Amino acid sequence: MKFQSNAVLHGIKSSKGEIEGRGFDSTTFHLSVDIADSNSGEAMGVVTRPFKLGTSEEYKKWQNYKNTWPATGVPVVCEFDIVAGAEQASKLVLLSIKPAPTQKAA
Repeated sequence: MKFQSNAVLHGIKSSKGEIEGRGFDSTTFHLSVDIADSNSGEAMGVVTRPFKLGTSEEYKKWQNYKNTWPATGVPVVCEFDIVAGAEQASKLVLLSIKPAPTQKAA
């Protein structure tokens, strides 16, 4: 099931290289997640959760923020898919991410 959601992007990490003859190439986006939505135990507050998307080329789309990254993160619009996994568990997969449209002052 695909859906869109607004979120806050707190960090991006590009990884590319080779370990023991196996290549890797990915970008990880760290998005805010409300831990109060957890089904186990009591919780409050917000943490970040990593979501991989694409190759290290994806990082290049965000390089204009490199020297001006806001301490509060970057508002984004994400598209996710919920994929059924083993033992009836579901997995949230990031399909796309882009900066949220800016609001003009009235």
